[in-house]
Amino acid sequence: MKKIILTILTVFLLLTAISLDVSAAKKSSKLSKEDIAQMSDTIDGLTKKIYGRTLLSPQDNEELIGIKIKLDNQMLMAANPSLAPLYFKAGNIYKLRDMKPEAIECYQTVLENFSETALAPKARAALEQMGVEVSSPKSSEEEAGESDDGI
Repeated sequence: MKKIILTILTVFLLLTAISLDVSAAKKSSKLSKEDIAQMSDTIDGLTKKIYGRTLLSPQDNEELIGIKIKLDNQMLMAANPSLAPLYFKAGNIYKLRDMKPEAIECYQTVLENFSETALAPKARAALEQMGVEVSSPKSSEEEAGESDDGI
């Protein structure tokens, strides 16, 4: 009887610890409005440096990489439309620094996840300017028409 009670208590404590870890991870990975504002300010500062022909320091590069990691982590949880300007601005910085793959990734994220924002056409234009072929997502009507043709 004692073994059963101890087993039940152990399982209960283990499940409680796991649920607390998961909820803490969700809370810590969600970006607050202050986090987003701070990242936007940092990106704006980096953009000013680039336009001013100032070289980015290793710390500047580290901040940009940190912002991109935070954005990507947040996107794993949910696509928040307030992230679209950050991705677009980061894409601009990468583009200005001739870091084409990183710029493409940022612009593509805007197109795929924030197509309803005003930045989607700008991201599309930036990709096309960089020589990237951008295809429009098919509407559900077009997909239905294709499947009917194959029958």
